[in-house]
Amino acid sequence: MTRLEAADVLVVGAGPAGLLLAHDLSAAGVAVTVLEQRTAPHTESRASTLHARTMELFAERGLLDELGPPPRGGAGHFGGLGLDLTEADPAHPYAGQWKAPQTEVEAVLARRAVARGADLRRGHRVTALTEHGTHVEVTATGPAGPARWRAAFVAGCDGEDSTVRRLAGIGFPGHDANRELLRADVRGIDVPDRRFERRPAGLAIASRGPDGTTRLMVHEYGRAPRTSPGEPGFAEFAEVWRRVTGEDVSHGEAVWVNAFGDVRRQAERYRAGRIVLAGDAAHAQLPVGGQAINLGLQDAAELAPRLAAQFTGGPDEALLAGYHDVRHAVGRRALAGIEAQANLLLGGPEVEALREVVGELLDLGPVRRHLAAAISSLDTPRPAARPGAGPTTPRRTEMAQLSGKTALVTGSSRGIGRATAERLARAGALVAVHYAENEDAAAEVVATIEGDGGRAFAVRADLAAPGGVHELFLALELGLKERTGSTDLDILVNNAGVMGGVAPEDITPEQFDRLYAVNAKAPFFLVQRALPNLPDGGRIVNISSGLTRFANPQEVAYAMTKGAVNQLTLHFAKHLGPRGITVNSVGPGITDNGSPVFRNAEVVAQMASLSAFGRVGETDDVAAVVEFLAGPGARWITGSYVDASGGTLLGG
Repeated sequence: MTRLEAADVLVVGAGPAGLLLAHDLSAAGVAVTVLEQRTAPHTESRASTLHARTMELFAERGLLDELGPPPRGGAGHFGGLGLDLTEADPAHPYAGQWKAPQTEVEAVLARRAVARGADLRRGHRVTALTEHGTHVEVTATGPAGPARWRAAFVAGCDGEDSTVRRLAGIGFPGHDANRELLRADVRGIDVPDRRFERRPAGLAIASRGPDGTTRLMVHEYGRAPRTSPGEPGFAEFAEVWRRVTGEDVSHGEAVWVNAFGDVRRQAERYRAGRIVLAGDAAHAQLPVGGQAINLGLQDAAELAPRLAAQFTGGPDEALLAGYHDVRHAVGRRALAGIEAQANLLLGGPEVEALREVVGELLDLGPVRRHLAAAISSLDTPRPAARPGAGPTTPRRTEMAQLSGKTALVTGSSRGIGRATAERLARAGALVAVHYAENEDAAAEVVATIEGDGGRAFAVRADLAAPGGVHELFLALELGLKERTGSTDLDILVNNAGVMGGVAPEDITPEQFDRLYAVNAKAPFFLVQRALPNLPDGGRIVNISSGLTRFANPQEVAYAMTKGAVNQLTLHFAKHLGPRGITVNSVGPGITDNGSPVFRNAEVVAQMASLSAFGRVGETDDVAAVVEFLAGPGARWITGSYVDASGGTLLGG
């Protein structure tokens, strides 16, 4: 009988993603076994480019010392059009692109993973996989015959034709290649270097390396991808090269030849129970500009701390589920950008007008910065812990709660709104910071969030003005689309509001109308306008007030508007319940929002005496309640008024 071996995590595939995952898990004390079908490492470097985010990850792990560090790789491109990737963030220490052959990356990662305790088994091909609720059993054929493993989790890092993905029954929608590039490393030839040279018959690229080997790539316009199994022969490559360039390279010595195309597929789920996917097992794409290897390495860096936490801190379903939320969204956006590049790069004369227009857009600084950041992954959540922090620090667990989510917080340039925006961003959400007038204050909130490693952008709209809600959503949807590839809004926090502070006999119709416009009318139409953007399971949190529960005649009109907000909450909670969207109100009490009155110690003491805790509230006290209601732990709470007054309503 075949002996049953055990591992905490069984990683299938010893490519870059699988080896980095094994390294990080082993460093966290997780027992890892890596199964690799090949009996020996690759001898050819299919990829050779690392981008800023990946370099950052490698630096945090001390891997750059063993890699060299890699030399700079010169300017980048977008679909063959020149693009300086350093423009993504000129201050970033690793801005740009760096040359590191995949063979060297894999060798370093394998050495480090094994040194950390990973068990690397080459020559093992997975043939069966069964999940049993508490573990997964895997059967593989190895050098000594069949072998079996029992693991708490299985990570499929086994490439585009992933056996793990197939056995797990995870769909892989998309399309196969319609066009292909042939690639060869050739010795003994002398052809001029070419950078995306478009010729009448096709595209030619040539780059001579320091060892005298020349890497050639060629695409012939209109030529369908090969259908025969295996890699193309050098004779076939040389003939296509001759037809495109007119040059004869058939006398050269081919080190290796392969073909790759503009395939675009993405796994429906990056996780199915105890089975997770990373790298090309999760997404298949044209490896243009080195994005494929970087995307896979960043998958692994995101997955490792989430998996490790299941062993070091107890099972955390929300943390593990967040892996799909974060990386599927990142992958979807990256694949869209890669497909756009494929059309520009491999299209024939029919794309010349498009290339001309995109070339003009690339003359604009914001466009260059946007695309450079997207290719470098500097506009996506950081998938690794801060330098010096372990992969399972509490901060990573906290950040995971809303990773991959998007949020709009109205009135978030100051006070409770600002604290809420910063909290949601720390929890991993991309936050739209809304303001009406103070652009500098909103920019400061965005800068604070980004300085803390989060993501945010500002949107302006006067919610008291006609058309204010429409104006806000135009800016919101544009900002979301640029950063996530979609206009989905997971969390809406209706916080914007204005106070009255006028005796009942003195308030004017104009003041009354403004209070209702901002505090009651705008939240209603914001919810209405957000409904197409809110996915099932979304969250709406409305900021109400403790003044709906006790009397303060100076704020009677204000309290009436907040009473309307509570009704908005109640009725929309019923209406949206079938979609799993929760709607709740939060009622702050006396909260230090930075106004001058809170600098008066005597007045603060009087206000503090009203709270059961003997102090006035801080904006973060209320923001913490909002964060909870926006997170997975509040999935069973809807239609509620949550008293966040610090016990003010308990009485004296």
